[in-house]
Amino acid sequence: MRDRDEAGRPRNARPRDEYGRPLPHGAQGVPRVPDDYAPDAEEALADAARLLADGRPFHAHEVLEARWKTGPGGERELWQGLAQICVGLTHLQRGNLSGAAALLSRGSARALAYGRSLPPGAPPYGLDLDGVAGAAGRIVRGIGTQETDAGTAIGEILGHLARRQGASGPRAAGRGPSDAP
Repeated sequence: MRDRDEAGRPRNARPRDEYGRPLPHGAQGVPRVPDDYAPDAEEALADAARLLADGRPFHAHEVLEARWKTGPGGERELWQGLAQICVGLTHLQRGNLSGAAALLSRGSARALAYGRSLPPGAPPYGLDLDGVAGAAGRIVRGIGTQETDAGTAIGEILGHLARRQGASGPRAAGRGPSDAP
């Protein structure tokens, strides 16, 4: 049975390992993104990049999912697409190659479609969504070959998130994933 809060909403009380796999209740897991985490866009991108750099794409997905659920409705496709790319990387880490290909493809298509819906020359939050989609496509084409491993794939996506143009300054204060117990 899934963990729920007092209002009956699903919660993530079950511990997880570094790859996001559920562990038995009471087991020692890695720090989680709090259920009430509501990052602004810059905070979500910075935290997701930090988690990717730590080799934790599942947890980066949770950060991006928090933004998609709490951010402006008009940006849902962007955040959902980026979160799906991170889930694709998680599947790659776990050896689920068909799941990785499906989620990387679906996520990059969603993020790219969002970017193309904007006026030319207005990259959302300085993101090069063409570059992110291109990297995801290269990863998908390399799945099942010696050319693609999870660490390299994570680094390629991270490179595009970290090279944002016009990204603003330091992370806003508040409860983010680095503040999780």
